[in-house]
Amino acid sequence: MPTKSLFRRTAIFACMALLPASAQQIAPAPSSQTQTAPTSAPASNPPPQDGTETKKESKTTSESNGPGTSNDRLFFTLPNFLTLENVGQVPPLTSKQKFAVVVRGSFDYVQYPWYAFLAGINQAQDSEPGYGQGWEGYGKRYAASFADGTIENFMTGAILPSLLRQDPRYFQLGHGSFTHRMFYAVSRNVVTRGDSGKKEFNYSEVVGGAAAAAISTYSYHPAGKYVTTTTPGELRYIPSDRTLSNTAKVWGTQYCYDMLTIVLKEFWPDLRRKVRKTKSEPGITIEKQ
Repeated sequence: MPTKSLFRRTAIFACMALLPASAQQIAPAPSSQTQTAPTSAPASNPPPQDGTETKKESKTTSESNGPGTSNDRLFFTLPNFLTLENVGQVPPLTSKQKFAVVVRGSFDYVQYPWYAFLAGINQAQDSEPGYGQGWEGYGKRYAASFADGTIENFMTGAILPSLLRQDPRYFQLGHGSFTHRMFYAVSRNVVTRGDSGKKEFNYSEVVGGAAAAAISTYSYHPAGKYVTTTTPGELRYIPSDRTLSNTAKVWGTQYCYDMLTIVLKEFWPDLRRKVRKTKSEPGITIEKQ
């Protein structure tokens, strides 16, 4: 389990290399020409003054699969359904909605090859040798990886938020300096929004993550056992992974992984808009005279 989490941290740190280039807010270039409405006809649709247009993009990425959730994907692939952009006070999610969005993200089609990849890495490094090798060992590692991620998602995104009435969504700041936005994102693992709209200590993340690590470690991860060796009559003892120190390592690694993921969520919309703008820029055409 620590090997899997270490690999996740390495992947996230690789993604973080993109952040400084995307930290600046991308604003539309000012037009050099100003269109003026004819004096004979008054403008019938004045531009909104309440910031409606600035929220147009976030509105298109939200609420098609449930109110108050998102359809966005990090790097257009990884589920990012609990991140909202450019919103203020929004209605809280019901317990049913919290469970629904976690189910949607935990069993998304991307998760299956992702956990297969993690299980392959763990198999190659013989992580948690109590699982053994071969297809049986790989199957156990795949099931454990899937269960680890799913339990953590439900504890931090649905079960604890429902019991404690806390909001599992991440509300992007979207403005300010890079340092300010970075600090805001990191602090969301400690400070969250309650269903009442007020700031609260993030028990769902801190306590929920610790509970998830304890459940997975002490339930289905390998216990200590003796195995036979190539020498006849000789046994080798494989230490148990069901220890308090291992549980603490798993929880700490997962907490850091979640923190880095939140930072990525804060700056991903900037990078996404930059990529889409690059793709949508028209080429230069020369008209024949």
